[in-house]
Amino acid sequence: MTISLSGLGVTRGYAVGTARVFRRDNIEVPRYEIRAEEVHTEIARFHDALMEAKVELHSVRAQFPENVPREIASFLDTHMLMLEDSLLRDGPVKLIKSHLHNAEWALKLQRDFLVASFDEIGDSYLRTRKDDVEHVVNRVLRALLKQPPESTSISPDHLRGRIIVADDISPTEALYLHQHHVAGFVTEHGGPTSHTAILARNLGIPALVGVSMARQIVLDDDSLIIDAPSGVLLVDADDLMIVHFHGRSRALASDRAALAKLRGATATTADKLRVRLQANVEFPEDIAAAKKIGASGVGLYRTEFLFMERSDPPDEDEQYEAYARAVRAFKNAPVIIRTIDVGADKDPYNSVQTTRANNPALGLRGIRYSLREPALFKTQLRAILRASAHGPARIMFPMLSSLQELAQVTRFVEEVKAELSARRVKFNANTPLGCVIETPAAALVVERLARCVGFLSIGTNDLIQYTLAVDRTDNHVSHLYDPTHPAVLALIRSIIRAGAWANIPVAMCGEMAGDIRYTRLLLGLGLREFSVHPNVMLEVKRMIKSTNVKKLRGDIRRILACHTMQDANDVLETMNNGH
Repeated sequence: MTISLSGLGVTRGYAVGTARVFRRDNIEVPRYEIRAEEVHTEIARFHDALMEAKVELHSVRAQFPENVPREIASFLDTHMLMLEDSLLRDGPVKLIKSHLHNAEWALKLQRDFLVASFDEIGDSYLRTRKDDVEHVVNRVLRALLKQPPESTSISPDHLRGRIIVADDISPTEALYLHQHHVAGFVTEHGGPTSHTAILARNLGIPALVGVSMARQIVLDDDSLIIDAPSGVLLVDADDLMIVHFHGRSRALASDRAALAKLRGATATTADKLRVRLQANVEFPEDIAAAKKIGASGVGLYRTEFLFMERSDPPDEDEQYEAYARAVRAFKNAPVIIRTIDVGADKDPYNSVQTTRANNPALGLRGIRYSLREPALFKTQLRAILRASAHGPARIMFPMLSSLQELAQVTRFVEEVKAELSARRVKFNANTPLGCVIETPAAALVVERLARCVGFLSIGTNDLIQYTLAVDRTDNHVSHLYDPTHPAVLALIRSIIRAGAWANIPVAMCGEMAGDIRYTRLLLGLGLREFSVHPNVMLEVKRMIKSTNVKKLRGDIRRILACHTMQDANDVLETMNNGH
């Protein structure tokens, strides 16, 4: 009998194969007390393990083939940097000295502290960076316990064509498995921004993450089918299902070939309305992907990668170099750089000593954090403004919810401009300022905000979460997270209208913009600028080109008049199938 398991599909693909289940034992961390005279020996043992882990990572890095995706290399580079970070190196040493813990237990306690800090991050992308901590600490623990590295624990025998079922998959394991031609990944843990998700997308491997109890249900050699678009794993699939999904795989390959022909095409609707398709950039490597796919600029350049997993913040020059590279890469196309979007629930470089937030999503995050840390904020503003000398950079502020905050931000910008002028540093004095509308408060005063900025961007991820009071990562309520809720659609429409009245551009940079189920809906609501991940840009472009916006007017009136989300989704299905 076929069993269906639910998860999150992080790629578009399908996979058919037999299961290979990784049942790795958890690392048993011993706990014992050492004598005072053994402290120096224990610290030396810890430092030796750090060095051994570093040598292993360098060895793995050196074996990467030239064509390996840069995202995988960047994960390994991050892990090597973490081994040098004071939070990881000094914390266990202090515990060894103060509590006479053995090195393994001291490292475990420090890991638990760091992971707990990451768990409280409001931003889902940053929250999943705890994976890095887990992988690095486990590597050091194995060195302390004289256990072999994780990559040597996987036998290459019979991997070709297999679907791997695991608790999680590390960057080195992902590359190893890809080189041995596995058919797909299924993991019990992870979300859309987890390691496995990012790696699977970049390697082009069909994958499901967050499949609860997968290793308890699936046995080695079970016949499996990954239906990533539907978020479904089929266990013990019959012959008819296998034939059906082989056909889907062939159709998908043909579809991808057709999509590739759209790279140089303009994003114009069937009734000749021009739409701007920009890219969301999370890593520097995304810039090359965005240019290759034909993005008309960067609608969201996330700056958090510069700040995370380090003991000190990046200085002005380091930030300037990163931002200037992006601006120069796109020449005359706009690059919208969002200021740092983290919070005191997880201080990115351990500079602010605060108590842990009870509710991080409602705490000191986004622009609130920057205004609390003026030195950090002004350093970032100087770096962005310096980069504006190389092309049309724009500055965007996250989580801004009031005119008072906007006034504070504007004062900081003017102070920084005066400082740069005094230093005779080149910058564009007319660099546009904008904000992300991602709180109901900002959406309700958007007309007044629109009169004071040069552009707006709709951050649907948080806007939907805060409007509906739903955490989409919470399995108990995630089914209530629906972009077609009447309140959400009313806010989106009001934001787009406010931009039109103020004669400023309005884009959408949240995940809703990259989901083709909502492309026609957003076009009908008046959205003309989308900022999406490069991986989905061509699909969105195809949907745009097949849409006659004038014919959507009746459907838009009906969907806005719906009382329930089910009614709205019924209209949405008609809209997507009928035009």
